[in-house]
Amino acid sequence: MRLHIVIRYVGIILLVNAVFLLLSAAISFFNGDSAFFPLAYTCLIAALFGAFPFVFVPKAKEISNKEGFAILVASWLLACLFGMVPYVMWGGEFTTTNAWFESVSGFTTTGSSILTNIEALPAGLLFWRSATHWIGGVGIIVFALAVMPTMGKVGLALYRTEISPLAAMNFRLQTKKTLQMILYVYVGLTVLETVALLLCGIPLFDAINHSFATIATGGFSTKNLSVAHYNSIAVETVILIFMILSGANFGLLFLAVLGDIRALFKSTVFRYYLIALTAGTALTVISLQGTVYSGWAEALRYGAFQIISVGTSTGFATADTNVWPPFAQLILIFFILQCACSGSTSGGIKADRVVLLWHAVKKRILKIEHPHAVVKAKIDYMAVDDDVLEASLLFIIIYIGIVFISSALLTVMGVDIMTAFSASAATMGNVGPGFGPVGSIGNFAQIPELGKWILTGDMLLGRLEIYGIFLFILLKFWK
Repeated sequence: MRLHIVIRYVGIILLVNAVFLLLSAAISFFNGDSAFFPLAYTCLIAALFGAFPFVFVPKAKEISNKEGFAILVASWLLACLFGMVPYVMWGGEFTTTNAWFESVSGFTTTGSSILTNIEALPAGLLFWRSATHWIGGVGIIVFALAVMPTMGKVGLALYRTEISPLAAMNFRLQTKKTLQMILYVYVGLTVLETVALLLCGIPLFDAINHSFATIATGGFSTKNLSVAHYNSIAVETVILIFMILSGANFGLLFLAVLGDIRALFKSTVFRYYLIALTAGTALTVISLQGTVYSGWAEALRYGAFQIISVGTSTGFATADTNVWPPFAQLILIFFILQCACSGSTSGGIKADRVVLLWHAVKKRILKIEHPHAVVKAKIDYMAVDDDVLEASLLFIIIYIGIVFISSALLTVMGVDIMTAFSASAATMGNVGPGFGPVGSIGNFAQIPELGKWILTGDMLLGRLEIYGIFLFILLKFWK
């Protein structure tokens, strides 16, 4: 493996980080807060480490499998490593472990936090915290595409690692066009939500930060009470709408913007995504009315927001879900595991694989009924290869297995079973809140030190969709 080639492409990510660190430092400077020097110092170091290999190492015409996956994994790890430096230098609640946890949670768009007092952070650090969401949200899709033009056939392999085959079906343009398409949708949604929140009366700083967190389906807020701080139906409605859009496949959204809105509703996955959120919301509202909330309107307001927040892996909060009935909590657990669509910034198993699971079951039933028949699973009138079905089912099994193992390890450390399971599932799905102390209005500060490192591993595995890291480890030992 040519280490210098890997370093060159990793340098691109560090340069992107340096740009946002510079913006964060500028905000600190104009506000005169205490985060300026930590942010400026980290910006300088990231720029130097990113610029030297980018300038002095020539491009490679071909990149091997080892190099491709090394670039992918190393970029995420180094971005998180550099991202924690401002936290450590600033101090406060940020021990080394806590800073790593917050940085990984930001870049992987998980939104879990160790902070007990978010509003104590200076403005520059709050902006950097939200910016890690925005970088990580667009990075999970765009980074592989950005390096693909020089990667030959390896680019396709890396592309498939990043985006599920069903999502790839909706990205039929050339690499450059696809990259532009995703960036247009991502930036466009961010700008539109920022303007909408400003019209709702939110200050510009808060509007930008919450837009970064919404479009990246991350969930970091600038307020201790998250979105509940504003106690505004208008604000909640705007964020709710953009959470739904951010959980959809960006390729389909782009087609809708171009005028082909039918493409959205022709998609089996998108229809299932909307039906699942609608059904989950309806069942939750029925469960909440009369038990937690006295009226239907109140139950709908808080029930819909929390279901969609979790169902898109965003993780914003307007209610304490720890006091919800067990049935409503069970629905939340389902969405913590599933989340939204491939080709979006959402985490989790994803709606695509749930649809594939249903088609695999349907195919098996037909084969049992007609043993000699040639049965092909079809989605949107397109045949799905058996390899795709097998890979999706294997992913679900491995995914649930990792959640189980993480939960078991946390219980060994003295964490109660509900907190352990929900924390593992929420970090693996890049969702954010679980139940118990790590619930919608809680934080992860009480999790043991080793437990926090385990959960950050879950975040990275979930964001890289398991296979990225697994393939990197396997390829590392291939001769």
